[in-house]
Amino acid sequence: MQICVSIDLESLVDIGMSGSSARLLDPTRLLFDLQRGNEIAQRFSGCLEPEVIARQVTDGLVEQFGCAFARIWLLEPDQAILKLVASSGMYTRTNGSFARVPMGAYKVGKIAQNRISFLSNNLANEPWVADRDWAIANNIRGFAGYPLVLQDRVVGVLATFSHHAMAPEFLEVLQTLSTIVTIALDTALQYQQEKQTWHIKAYSPSLSHLALSDQLATILSSTRLTLVGTEQPLTLSLTHVFLQAAETLNIIGCAYCRLIYDTEAVVLEAIVPAPAISFCEQIDWVQSALGELFFTVSCLGGVLQTQTGVDERVIQILLKIPYPCCALGCRMHIRCTLPVLQLAFTHLSFLAGLTVCNTTNADIPLLTDDITQVQTAKQVLWIEQGRQALPKGIKAKVDLSTSPKQLREAVEAVVHGKLWGIEPDIQVQQLLSEREIEIMTLLAQGLRDRDISGSLKISESTVKFHINNVLAKLKARTRYQALHQVIVNGWVQ
Repeated sequence: MQICVSIDLESLVDIGMSGSSARLLDPTRLLFDLQRGNEIAQRFSGCLEPEVIARQVTDGLVEQFGCAFARIWLLEPDQAILKLVASSGMYTRTNGSFARVPMGAYKVGKIAQNRISFLSNNLANEPWVADRDWAIANNIRGFAGYPLVLQDRVVGVLATFSHHAMAPEFLEVLQTLSTIVTIALDTALQYQQEKQTWHIKAYSPSLSHLALSDQLATILSSTRLTLVGTEQPLTLSLTHVFLQAAETLNIIGCAYCRLIYDTEAVVLEAIVPAPAISFCEQIDWVQSALGELFFTVSCLGGVLQTQTGVDERVIQILLKIPYPCCALGCRMHIRCTLPVLQLAFTHLSFLAGLTVCNTTNADIPLLTDDITQVQTAKQVLWIEQGRQALPKGIKAKVDLSTSPKQLREAVEAVVHGKLWGIEPDIQVQQLLSEREIEIMTLLAQGLRDRDISGSLKISESTVKFHINNVLAKLKARTRYQALHQVIVNGWVQ
């Protein structure tokens, strides 16, 4: 999540979190709070209903962290109004005076407009609070508001109110949770928009009773269309993809199409006259026209390819999507930290003939690169990136070079209790050096840098040097995130 102002959580008390003395983050409490934050994230894992996701988050913040109340607003399509979609705790109504907040109005609207988080532990004395008597009467001390931003797009605002001063550890977790919530909400909103489009197109009174070939012929009225094979009923999502492709082909002047019902997939082949531009510009032109269709096809396990003819006078387009029944192999979860990894391995799983599940079940194999997810499943396949340490309890190891066939073999191996891609008789070399393990062990005991320096008889700058190396190796943003990783892996006791 993009936050325009950098805030040092260790000194939040000094810059606006008055009421307590400044202190270092407590690693034990931070790890405990991170686990509670992870439990909240688990609640909406795989959910594609924005309001349900928002309510799971606000309920979780009240139940897990004792917030007085928590709320989430989502930005409406007109980009002018924030709509309250979830409220838990003291207030559960979503149709009150703050149900619709104009962009830039009140503190919530300003957080969304300026994309800057706001934190306070002295709410009644904040000049922007319109009703200070309400804050005093209800003993509301803490406020934390975060913009839910993905790249350059505002999705909404998350706000929590507390009877007590908000601890720096909670704020660290809340910022991380906000990032996860933003991705989940954005994915759900896009899905709902696509779903609405599918229903409109697939159930249009003029087309819904027709077979796919007839619907395509209606859209591509000036294109010669050939049907190969026996037509089969398709799911709503597959029908939508082919109708969307047909509309695009009609716009760019498609000259010829073939709809093929193969044994394992349905295929659409098309030929489009190439514009009088360079080869590279022709490819860019087609890919720009097809736009987000590439993403949708990948999510369904299909392929969308473009190729220029030898004489560069025509462009060939191939759209191929497997039937849903062809992806009924072993079941598995996929939980990646980055959306691009989630998409890549979802696509790879479809190509491997695996069934990707959204429901949480510890008995189903889990494919992940998130160390916090390792303990949630009995059989875990680890996505290796660069020189990473292998977490404890991993059954298989894959990476972005893994083929669909290899992924299927890996999943089948762990289902049958075997290892895959890991030597059983050779202990995996830890990524951290002995000195780095020593320092992280002392850090876990609550020692400060100068205390670690005295204990190991090294300079304080050397301690900091080793800690920075640990952060780089584990790709952790803070030393407390790194500490969480080494404890979960069992590298320190």
